[in-house]
Amino acid sequence: MTRTSPLIDAPRPAHRRPATGEAVVEACRVAVSTVIFSLGREDGDDCPRLVLPLVLRTRDPYEGLWALPGGWLDVAEGLEDAASRTLEETTALTPSYLEQLYAFGDVDRSPARVVSIVYWALLRQGEVDAQVAAHQAEGTAPENVRWFDVAELPGLAFDHDQIVGYALWRLRNKVGYSRIAHGLLADEFTLAELREVNEAILGRRLDPANFRRQAENSGTLIPTDGFRTGSHRPARLYRYNQDVELADRGPLGVKTRHESSTT
Repeated sequence: MTRTSPLIDAPRPAHRRPATGEAVVEACRVAVSTVIFSLGREDGDDCPRLVLPLVLRTRDPYEGLWALPGGWLDVAEGLEDAASRTLEETTALTPSYLEQLYAFGDVDRSPARVVSIVYWALLRQGEVDAQVAAHQAEGTAPENVRWFDVAELPGLAFDHDQIVGYALWRLRNKVGYSRIAHGLLADEFTLAELREVNEAILGRRLDPANFRRQAENSGTLIPTDGFRTGSHRPARLYRYNQDVELADRGPLGVKTRHESSTT
């Protein structure tokens, strides 16, 4: 049977009525949300597009608007565990890596006082397809989840448009100096595929010759003996040099989320 994704709009717990003269203190709740980036390619597309999943809200506030997947932080739960749990509950997706993005806590961002700890993740399209197909086969795929092109997002609930904009800014800034693009690539890839990922992230075309020269001189890629064959000239496959230490690995660090510490 299909399921409807839970959102961070569960009924708030009842509060004790304050005594006469007692100051009213509004409770502040903590939620966890995640921005997931992947690549999508529709029939006829020459290049992949950067996409993300959103969840349709089914109750107030902002009923009928799209929002980021998320949920409440449990009192006995770590932040990364909460991000993984709420992501699986709302989208049926399980990322391999998560990175904490930012804490959003403007007083007026929600009718109730809510601070959101936001994570972001990258998922290869093959991983997305496999996980979605598995849940569809089991009848457990969420009904109110849809993937959107980051360039064509609808109006979002709360301050989620600001959150997505900040996550996209961070992603575009990291792609120039880190292995971030590897989170959207297979373990072995051609330089053309790597360029396409960079173009999808940056939202603009890159000169193939200049990109090839920069990639080959970066010291982060290792050519393999394999080639990608097809209708064009065979293209050599590359992989990332796992021994290269980078200043900021982001969600592609050598430790998985279960092994890494939260700061």
